[in-house]
Amino acid sequence: MPPAEFDAAQRELYDSIVGGPRARQRVPLVDGEGCLEGPFNAFLLQPSLGQALQALGASLRYESKLADRSREIAILVVAAHKDADFERLVHEPVAQALGLTGEQLAGIRAGDYGVLDTVDAVVARAAHEMLDDEDLSDATFTELRALIGDAQVFELTAVVGYYALLALQLHVFRVPLPG
Repeated sequence: MPPAEFDAAQRELYDSIVGGPRARQRVPLVDGEGCLEGPFNAFLLQPSLGQALQALGASLRYESKLADRSREIAILVVAAHKDADFERLVHEPVAQALGLTGEQLAGIRAGDYGVLDTVDAVVARAAHEMLDDEDLSDATFTELRALIGDAQVFELTAVVGYYALLALQLHVFRVPLPG
């Protein structure tokens, strides 16, 4: 959707996306014509819902108590599970900047969490389990809770749910990779 066609609510949403903390990310938020990339263009179809979704996403990425590394691992598990190339494109460089190796990223893409350290592996397994079962086994919940705490388990469920929603929207709206 070209910015010249925005109504006031769409313009406000657009400005909050491109002018917020996401503006620092490695993958451009807009194309050469100023149109939003990734899932954000669809947010403009219903600006009040789009505003709520972008605020949730910004909170999960920039205001969370969940460790950045854990968040990125969970996002990449969702990307692999849902075959969301855009999520992978955006979040693999973030994960690398947080110390994940090429071997570990390949392991996450393949569902092989044995290449990860203890906390990372448990977070990855938990995210995978949430996606497969829409729940956690008692054993996984107990282990995860002991490692990261209740508030972070809550945030992890929100990360998994939010990025699964984005993956669905990316597929439904046939969002191409930038460029």
